[in-house]
Amino acid sequence: METKAKTNSAATQTAPMGRTRWGVTFLLLIGGIVNYLDRANLSIAAPEMMKELNLTNTDIGLMGSVFAMTYAMCQLPSGWIIDRLGAKKVYSWAVFLWSGATALTGACHNLMSLLAARVCLGAAEAPCWPGAAKITAAWFPKKERALATGFWDAASKWGPAIAPPILVAIIVPFGWRALFYITGGIGIVFVIFFKFFYHQPENHPTLSKEELAYIKSDGGGTAELSVKSQVSWSSLFKYKSVWGMILGFFCYVWMMNIFVNFLPLYLMKTQNVSMKDLGIYASIPWIGGVIGAVLGGYVTKYLVDKGITTSIIAKRAMISVCAILAGITVITLPHVTSLTATLTLLTIALGLLSAMSSSAWALPGDIAPPSMVGSVGGIQNFGGYFGGALSPLVAGMIVDSTGSYALAFTSGGVIAACAAICYWFIVKEPIEGA
Repeated sequence: METKAKTNSAATQTAPMGRTRWGVTFLLLIGGIVNYLDRANLSIAAPEMMKELNLTNTDIGLMGSVFAMTYAMCQLPSGWIIDRLGAKKVYSWAVFLWSGATALTGACHNLMSLLAARVCLGAAEAPCWPGAAKITAAWFPKKERALATGFWDAASKWGPAIAPPILVAIIVPFGWRALFYITGGIGIVFVIFFKFFYHQPENHPTLSKEELAYIKSDGGGTAELSVKSQVSWSSLFKYKSVWGMILGFFCYVWMMNIFVNFLPLYLMKTQNVSMKDLGIYASIPWIGGVIGAVLGGYVTKYLVDKGITTSIIAKRAMISVCAILAGITVITLPHVTSLTATLTLLTIALGLLSAMSSSAWALPGDIAPPSMVGSVGGIQNFGGYFGGALSPLVAGMIVDSTGSYALAFTSGGVIAACAAICYWFIVKEPIEGA
């Protein structure tokens, strides 16, 4: 009863005037945008790359799958390394290395060299989201983590949203190679700012004592202290909740990877959108993703603030409801014919998928002990991308063999909806000591 009283007190405590923690979220948002610019630029460059290098839809899908598989495999060591070396150090090196891999892509002249560049990109980008989850656990109390995560996880939608108009403007006069050189350079500039401005809460030069106390009132401010968990890294796989997160995130990533790799091509092939207009039309659905990520986090915070439910249940419910609705929307998508209806359903689908993602990335802070948030986040992301890595390749093969996106989207919608089963029925209890 005493523990519950403390939790309720923390959940209802009014936030102090200090807002330094939200500045940290802004840094993570910018880093996430850079991250997704460097992985989504392939979908924008794909039409021109296919012409110049004689690539097929299957080749584009293969590059997406190679990236995702490498990204998945590197999640496990990246989470472990983040928990031991610290998020700032690992995050900074990751940005520097993936920016170099992005620039390298612009110098490629055949499929094999492109695949090698995507392997490097996947390995270097792996620490970004687990690192951000670790930083969020340090800077926010539990009740605010879904909202904070929603803001920086929206980067995965801001990237594709702002990429089409900006990068199409580069491709038309300069060609697709300039796209990769410029986005790689942007990452180098960002990492300099991150190294200078980011600090842990206890070491931040302008963080007030009141705001630090508020952060610590519900589990924040401890993610990178010398607090060790009695749970070993390998034993994490013994917990039912961890497996629910692995399987559930696989369902989310399967569908999201199809959108990341094929949304521009889908609009060009099914709606006859020209390259000139692609910059505008391909960005519209991702705005829905931005809104969904933030709104989903806000709703979970509201449910906790009003005492309606606990932090964990609020996140699980958000993921489950949005998964079912996203699945229905995606299955409906191939059956509409107008551009307006297509853009509307794409926007709704990405909004729902994004609400799932923000709550899923906030869960490690609730499920894991403070010293293992990065590890659990990495394991969840590993599960998602290890299985989801196949979706771009499978989708590309389906499109090449059938000449239609219908089967790829229908199967993807069914898989996305299955995330509700995993997060609601399997993810229930936090790990011992969390």
